[in-house]
Amino acid sequence: MSKRILKHPDKTASTGAYSAGVESDGWVYISGHASIDMTTGKVIPGSVREETERTLAHVGKVLAEAGCTFADVVKCTCHLSNIADFDEFNRAYAAFFAKDPPARTTVQSVLWNNLKVEIDAIARVPRTKSRAKAPK
Repeated sequence: MSKRILKHPDKTASTGAYSAGVESDGWVYISGHASIDMTTGKVIPGSVREETERTLAHVGKVLAEAGCTFADVVKCTCHLSNIADFDEFNRAYAAFFAKDPPARTTVQSVLWNNLKVEIDAIARVPRTKSRAKAPK
């Protein structure tokens, strides 16, 4: 099994003993990301929409490190501090997955330091051959 550690390109702050992502055997596993300043490690508070957008922007940067895009994501797990915020969260989330959204689990969770949203993802690294042969 091959394993490659992926880093968030903007991260300079230590935020714990984990990798931003791991690529293994053609799959990318992205750790939970949130609305955090990657240079200080501090929470950037905002509305659920703002935190969702910032969180998915972080996920997108790790996807890019693996040569992936949001179109390659097959599964997300989303944590909301208040499930009543689901509709606002879902509208912001949907903008990142406009076509063929991935499978998703969304749950209410106790999140660190008053965060409203945390998201992790699994993606498949694209293969040029298989993409060229894929039906349109």
